[in-house]
Amino acid sequence: MRRPTVRTYTASAAALAALLLPAPAAGADTAQTTAAAATVIEKVPYAMDTSNQAAWWTPVATYKGRGQYTYFAFNEPGSTAATHRPAIARRDPDGAWSRLPLLNGDGRQAEFPDDNGHNQPSIARDGSGRLHVFASMHADSWRYFRSGAPGGDVTDHASELPDQGVGITYPVVTTAPNGDLYLAARVGTGSDQRPGKLYRWDNANSRWSLVTAFASALYRSVYPDDITVDASGRVHLLFEWAKAPATAFRHQLSYLGYDPSTGAFADSTNTRVATPVTPATSDVVQDLTAGEEWSADNAYTGPAVQSAKLTLDGSTPKIAYRYRSADSSGHFRVYYAYPSGGGWVGKTVYAGGQTAAALGITWDGTDSKRVYYVTTSGTDRVFSATQSAGGAWIAQSAAPGVSADRLAVRRDSDGHDVLYLPDTAHNTLYYTTR
Repeated sequence: MRRPTVRTYTASAAALAALLLPAPAAGADTAQTTAAAATVIEKVPYAMDTSNQAAWWTPVATYKGRGQYTYFAFNEPGSTAATHRPAIARRDPDGAWSRLPLLNGDGRQAEFPDDNGHNQPSIARDGSGRLHVFASMHADSWRYFRSGAPGGDVTDHASELPDQGVGITYPVVTTAPNGDLYLAARVGTGSDQRPGKLYRWDNANSRWSLVTAFASALYRSVYPDDITVDASGRVHLLFEWAKAPATAFRHQLSYLGYDPSTGAFADSTNTRVATPVTPATSDVVQDLTAGEEWSADNAYTGPAVQSAKLTLDGSTPKIAYRYRSADSSGHFRVYYAYPSGGGWVGKTVYAGGQTAAALGITWDGTDSKRVYYVTTSGTDRVFSATQSAGGAWIAQSAAPGVSADRLAVRRDSDGHDVLYLPDTAHNTLYYTTR
């Protein structure tokens, strides 16, 4: 069967007269530029459901074989306006696309109710070439699909996970250098606390196991943001705390490292910590500020964290996050943070207007950190910010001409940033490399 191919186009710096980037607020570190980096953009040739939008998800996986393969997990339109069907769009090195639906045990494509911000998929490829997808869970039992072999059908394997029969939310997953997978999720539906747990896929033995509950506290809920593994196999976790049972606005963005070779957890100074950590014992990246309250009110307007992402410079965590402070006029500004001197140093990346709950961060040999964010207005809405030698942040359009309103990013083994860009207003998903 012939697979779809798509037209590729490049937006060069010379082709753009100016960026439609809101001017930075007074005192902001971000500078406006008039050119965008050369970008390759493709429209994924499959319909996307409007529910395909989240901040926490990990919907992109890449693999280097005879070239770079890319896997996008996404929601397709369902049988009604209030449902969706999860699937995988695979891009081969020659640019051809193919579609892999997630199949129930009866062979039909799985279908679930829409639930924006919750029922979105995360994907990873293990060392044997099998694809693993966690989809559409908001306090639901496991919805987990896996291929039995490279290129095979992606079918229901939910019964293989630990913690059967409990509510799972916000699954984020990544591949370790040895081919194992690590998964973090919020587990449970208690009104008084909802912990974060870490799981491992043993690729050699093809089985999942629970590592431990890494974060838990009475009257608090854990919100996983991201997970990655460094070259030595050490796992890095990023998560937020909220007042139980749940809320749109969270606090005390926190970091935690895990060494599978010793079973030890540690903070960013490599000091061992006991798990589960609590807000009082966490390695807090963004602490409470003036006027900040623990509130479960989704109309809360005070200081709060909302979305964060993690990358590594070697084994050192680098973090991008959105924070609304008392003096930000209700806007969630974008910040960059890194460990230094036994604590965390924060820098303002963008304070020029309101941002969407969508972030990405990668580490580049030339640019060092690249922080990706989405503005809530403008024709071009996805931007990449880098920091000059003098400390100023320079923002460029990451996808000129594309009005995407969400994003995810993975850096492939060739050193390219692969962007996953949903345009929910037009039911379109874009593939972009930079």
